[in-house]
Amino acid sequence: MADALTLDPKRTALVVIDLQKGITSMPTAPYSAGAVIEKAATLADAFRASGGFVVLVHVGPSPDGGDALHPVTDAAPRRGHPPADWDQFVPAVGPKEGDHVVRKRQWGAFYGTDLDLQLRRRHIDTIVLCGIATNIGVESTARDAYERGYQQVFVEDATSDLSAEAHTFSIEHVLSRIGRIRSTDEVLNALK
Repeated sequence: MADALTLDPKRTALVVIDLQKGITSMPTAPYSAGAVIEKAATLADAFRASGGFVVLVHVGPSPDGGDALHPVTDAAPRRGHPPADWDQFVPAVGPKEGDHVVRKRQWGAFYGTDLDLQLRRRHIDTIVLCGIATNIGVESTARDAYERGYQQVFVEDATSDLSAEAHTFSIEHVLSRIGRIRSTDEVLNALK
């Protein structure tokens, strides 16, 4: 049985990964994008109400695409430019007044952004992570947070992937080794 979770809202940030139109329009598993959006919006509202810090992260290249990564890979690269609204947040999650928005150019939310600075200046030592996709944006951000010494909580039912297998592997074999896996309800109760 997992230890009871307690969170100090003044030292905790909710970091919501890539709940943007272009990503949430893809099929996800084991949870639908709609279910993840609903739970993330509930978490964000609870963090705001308790005085916690809410960070909304989205991904996308500059308009000219010049800062996009172009690695040589075995998987076929995506071609063309995404639709104009691809990187816009879904309205249910925000942003709302007081939220901090991070635009990243790669999978993780720390490299090349002000996320670490914003967290440290607010004396935040714990990050609650949710979003899509578990083994891409969430896991990449989590690995960077781990290396920077943050405590982490992963909201399993407010996180999903492009396949249930990828989600489960990331939760069971990576994220559980660098933080605590909890449900939306457990996180909401920990804020009270």
